[in-house]
Amino acid sequence: MDKTLRAHADAIVAASIKAVQPDEAVSRALTGQEFPGRVLLVAAGKAAWQMAKAAHDCLGDRIESGVVVTKYDHVMGPIANFTCCEAGHPVPDENSFAGTQKALDLVSGLKPEDTVLFLLSGGGSALFEKPLVPGDVLQDITGQLLACGADIVEINTIRKRLSAVKGGRFAQCCMPARVFSIVLSDILGDPLDMIASGPAVPDTSTCAQAVAIAEKYSLKLTEEAWDLLRRETPKELTNVTTQINGSVRELCVAAGKVCRELGYEPVLLTDQLCCQAKEAGSFLASILKTHAGDGKKWAFIAGGETVVHLTGHGKGGRNQELALSAAAGIAGIPGAAVFSVGSDGTDGPTDAAGGYTDHETAAELKALGLDIYQVLQNNDAYHALQKAGGLIITGPTGTNVNDVAVALLG
Repeated sequence: MDKTLRAHADAIVAASIKAVQPDEAVSRALTGQEFPGRVLLVAAGKAAWQMAKAAHDCLGDRIESGVVVTKYDHVMGPIANFTCCEAGHPVPDENSFAGTQKALDLVSGLKPEDTVLFLLSGGGSALFEKPLVPGDVLQDITGQLLACGADIVEINTIRKRLSAVKGGRFAQCCMPARVFSIVLSDILGDPLDMIASGPAVPDTSTCAQAVAIAEKYSLKLTEEAWDLLRRETPKELTNVTTQINGSVRELCVAAGKVCRELGYEPVLLTDQLCCQAKEAGSFLASILKTHAGDGKKWAFIAGGETVVHLTGHGKGGRNQELALSAAAGIAGIPGAAVFSVGSDGTDGPTDAAGGYTDHETAAELKALGLDIYQVLQNNDAYHALQKAGGLIITGPTGTNVNDVAVALLG
């Protein structure tokens, strides 16, 4: 491993994630707001605890009580008057259902002058859930969607119709109270009704689209699930005000800034990366091949969210797979490295935020008897990167605005 490049990668990751913490965004959204009646808080998603803490720091006892539902190991301490729950992600579990029910109990029986402060971040689709099908059926369908290569918009179009809180239905549960929603976007282009499956946003997707997606990926659904796909979601809500704060573009800009400080010339390729993780890694490696020998230090930046098509039974995530898939292409190119991280600090069902490879990684893995192609076929990037020292581990970050991948040429 090239220690200088790895140090640069770690510095870029740390500074980029620090720049997109939700604290300032939540405080900014609440400044100047007036809430005449009771104020109750519901926060859901991977950044829920951090957003709820920021709201409490801003409004204090003005918030009567609250419920926070976030991912396991993402609660960083108690918050006065708030119930903090941890639950399953990316597949919802019984704790997801229980935490969501606590939120629904909190917002029942409100008056028109009351306000539900709803703080939403990515991951809410799994964490904030009251299923309209049995829990094991929902878990099976979620697993199918995650494995088939469907993108996040397709996945959430299905999820909305199987839920009593998604697709605007949570806002209906809060009526007649007002819902003031602050959203941290984790979906390209910031489509409000798709972020965490839009619990407080009118749904723009249709039943026909949901059925077409299920047919496209040959999902195995129960008759009850098929019937729900054909049931329309709310198309108009009169009690919701929404502010969107934080996005992957800010993450990319932050990455570019620290790259420049380290002496690289940053180039933003896209903030809407959306393809197979392996394809993205191969593409970034190709860019480095083109510029090898330029005599300049380059940093090519791509933000977004790739997908993984499961063909094996290994352990990993989309960012780890992206980095590993670049390793063969950059082998032997002096000063070349590719790394990719999820801004929330988790990548798939692992403890890593992402992965790092450089011009030495392919040779190191070969010496260990590992074939990169076979590892990728088995979706086992985690163990290969672990052996090569290529895992990037940050722990929960408190934010969630997609992923950023960087290809360095030193």
